[in-house]
Amino acid sequence: MTVDEIKETYNMSDIVARYGFQPNRRGFISCPFHPGDRQASLKIHERDFYCHACGIGGDIFIFVEQMEDISFKEAFQVLGGTYEKPTFASRLTVYKSQKRREMLRKEQERLRGKKRLNCMLISIYRAYMERTEPFSDVWCDSYNALQYQLYVQAELNEIEARW
Repeated sequence: MTVDEIKETYNMSDIVARYGFQPNRRGFISCPFHPGDRQASLKIHERDFYCHACGIGGDIFIFVEQMEDISFKEAFQVLGGTYEKPTFASRLTVYKSQKRREMLRKEQERLRGKKRLNCMLISIYRAYMERTEPFSDVWCDSYNALQYQLYVQAELNEIEARW
């Protein structure tokens, strides 16, 4: 069980009853965390507690920790929680996915740079074609280069569409 599942399963009254305390009508018990409590000063709410004399308060895990003088992990296990330490394989998977995302981001940035350069070359070749006579050597070279750049642009758009 997880922390949230434990909190949904048990309320504070269940935990207090587990240790033999019975709250009065107003929901108070004698505080077990400080000596000499003649009047009931620890208020039991549905999900937490608070002592008006010593100031301690918290949820069911803190109550169990204080009663048994144990750590949170041990209190979690006492209440039925299961603790699983992350394995090396899961950390490796996270590392690989982060590395892959970084590689994809760099590849997309490189692709955007190629597309910007290609658009600039297309505009240059079109400008050459407008300034020269049709079918001259410069015009034909510009036309061929423009056709190639348009082909490259279509390829870049296709690669980007696959992502």
